[in-house]
Amino acid sequence: MSRVEQGCTKVIHPLIGGQREEGREFVPVLNPYDGAEVASMPVSSEDDARRAIEKADAARAAMAAMPARERAAYLRRVADLVTERTEDIAVAMTQETGKALRDARVETARSADTLRLCAEEAIRIEGAHIPMEASAIGAGKIAMTLRFPVGVVSAITPFNAPVNLVMHKLGPSIAAGNATVLKCSPKAPLCVSKAVECFLDAGGLPGGALSALYGDAVGPVMVSDPRVDFISFTGSTRVGKIIRQNAGMKRVALELGGVGPTIVHSDADIEVAAPACARNAFMLAGQSCISVQNVFVHRSIHDAFVARLLAEIETLRVGDPMNPATEIGTLIDEEAALRVEAMLDRAVSAGAELLAGGSRTGAQIQPAVLHKVTQEMDVACEEIFGPAMSVIPYDDVEQIFRDITASRYGLQAGIFTQSLPLALAAIKGIRTGGVIVNGTSRWRSDQMPYGGVKDSGIGREGPKFSTLDMTEERFFVLN
Repeated sequence: MSRVEQGCTKVIHPLIGGQREEGREFVPVLNPYDGAEVASMPVSSEDDARRAIEKADAARAAMAAMPARERAAYLRRVADLVTERTEDIAVAMTQETGKALRDARVETARSADTLRLCAEEAIRIEGAHIPMEASAIGAGKIAMTLRFPVGVVSAITPFNAPVNLVMHKLGPSIAAGNATVLKCSPKAPLCVSKAVECFLDAGGLPGGALSALYGDAVGPVMVSDPRVDFISFTGSTRVGKIIRQNAGMKRVALELGGVGPTIVHSDADIEVAAPACARNAFMLAGQSCISVQNVFVHRSIHDAFVARLLAEIETLRVGDPMNPATEIGTLIDEEAALRVEAMLDRAVSAGAELLAGGSRTGAQIQPAVLHKVTQEMDVACEEIFGPAMSVIPYDDVEQIFRDITASRYGLQAGIFTQSLPLALAAIKGIRTGGVIVNGTSRWRSDQMPYGGVKDSGIGREGPKFSTLDMTEERFFVLN
């Protein structure tokens, strides 16, 4: 479909090597709440991807030569523009993803903060002195490590935090001195294009250093092209494994899925733990890889916890995402809602009990709470990525540690307890990327080292850690 045929005023332009281009083929972007057309997205081709990578490859030297202070100043200018345009970006995000407007505003504000954190890291890239006198062969030598940009970064982002996760990739890549090719989710292109406009309007990047492509056809080229040096991907475990298999010798950072385990021990404050679990299971319609999914509650407080949990869920406001009062909007589309609905149906058919919610209207599902769930059910052992949680009683917390560790996922876990020894035991005993004490699995700050182990990914995301990842170490010796 051509741009003229589409007749949509919000036409997105692909960006290749810092230059806006006219798309050739377009597809409509629809609002998951009411089906209205939001924008017209260009479908980038494999040739577009190769051209973008060619320009990035040509720009690698100029990006590496850009002084750190200038990269930092540039990122601050971009952050200021994101702040100025928060409402415009947030509205676009809500219209195309169904995310509650209040959450879209928060995400956009966080995105600016993420860029400012990246600006700080641009001027902190450093190597280390290596003490050569420790061995006879090194005696009399002076040695150090230095860090240099990797060169060209492929950045691939999802729909669930479409703008902030773009910043978690573009920000560190630019801070480290790399050229970058971005591919966002085709389900959230409008808000990303508005964010990318901030990078263009800030001015100061070398020509060719930034491209933004749309549609899934470009993904294989961005992964396999030998001119790409580093791949940063956030998305499903299934796609992450495909990237890993096709990346060759490229370095990768993969932030993948999880099943949101959160433990509520016998000494936990139910008045804190139950509302936290309720809200962190259902905010963003459960579309976060660290959303609370499996809540393990000590049997002695199980009934009281469930009562308080259900009372909290009654207060959650589900509805039109554009209504500022709405707390829970839709899933990304009706297909996603049907997938979650099917998982709930299979669990109930296998003996689980639905304590609340689960009804579906289009792309929206009422917050669902399951009871009598076994670890073999896919609602427990596979990522739901929707507004559903299971409450599972336990007697032996050490067994829960072992069960979480045995899972193929290991992104983050939460534990509510007043016992410092138990908190330390959880940190030591659960194989996961992070343990949040007296908080749920869904807690994240933008400066933390965020990521998982096992099928939950490779590497850690966060301005300091991603910037370091996007450099390479070089050893230097003076004889």
